[in-house]
Amino acid sequence: MTSSDTALGRAGSLDIWSGPVDPEPVSGGITNTNFMVHDSGKRYFVRIGEDIPLHGVMRFNELAASRAAAEIGISPPVVHAEPGVLVLDFIEGRTLDEGDIRDPETLLRVVDVLKKGHTGMARRVAAPALAFWVFHIVRHYARVLEAGQSVHMERLPMLMDRADRLEDAVGRVSMIFGHNDLLPANLIDDGSRLWLIDWDYAGFNSPLFDLGGLSSNSQMDQSADAAMLERYFGSVDADLTRALAAMKAASLLRETMWSMVSEIHSAVEFDFGAYTAENMQRLDAAWESFERA
Repeated sequence: MTSSDTALGRAGSLDIWSGPVDPEPVSGGITNTNFMVHDSGKRYFVRIGEDIPLHGVMRFNELAASRAAAEIGISPPVVHAEPGVLVLDFIEGRTLDEGDIRDPETLLRVVDVLKKGHTGMARRVAAPALAFWVFHIVRHYARVLEAGQSVHMERLPMLMDRADRLEDAVGRVSMIFGHNDLLPANLIDDGSRLWLIDWDYAGFNSPLFDLGGLSSNSQMDQSADAAMLERYFGSVDADLTRALAAMKAASLLRETMWSMVSEIHSAVEFDFGAYTAENMQRLDAAWESFERA
């Protein structure tokens, strides 16, 4: 039996269902296997996934973040949880894409959701909860890549030098509890409100990492960045602009090295080599922008 068959069987056999169910696979997950389940006239989203210590994904932390996000109204309610399983209310809506995020009106709505999460979740998330400091993570990835004799090893000195310089540029930070994986597809528009989903990488962090990730993952330009910062902080200055530029590059550094590690260690059927190349190209462009900031 394949891992996908095992996940399917587990999703269908949960004792919360009122009777036999037929889980329908939902595409898009890399760290989870996802299903939609109809039961008693309602739809549910089922995430099957174990801890992934290599990437700092710990399901107790994801559960605590999901519950806190639901409590403040930015993520769907948690219906059921057990080791390796998370069941949520299914949100009827459309997942966003890069173009949506670059729309000025939608961007402001997304920033408002982020700020609501940043200001509310730290007061509600249950202990213990993780931290997510991108520069610690990329240094960990460098050690993993060295141990695994990655084909990208010759790039590591350059990447670690960039990490040091970016961390210096970020400077002192305010601490919030962030999402830390601001891909457009992790936002759903149900026609009246936005929902933020998938809290695998949640943890205490600087708000600039979520903002930088939102920008880099959606290929936002300088004017969009300025509008985003103005909405979030109320004003923009040169120091804040440079710190955001540093976090944009840092978010792409992390995504690039995440993919490099996945090339070695992931069993998921996905072209990580192409994903590494795509993100390396984006990282180089973001680095050049940072140096000009």
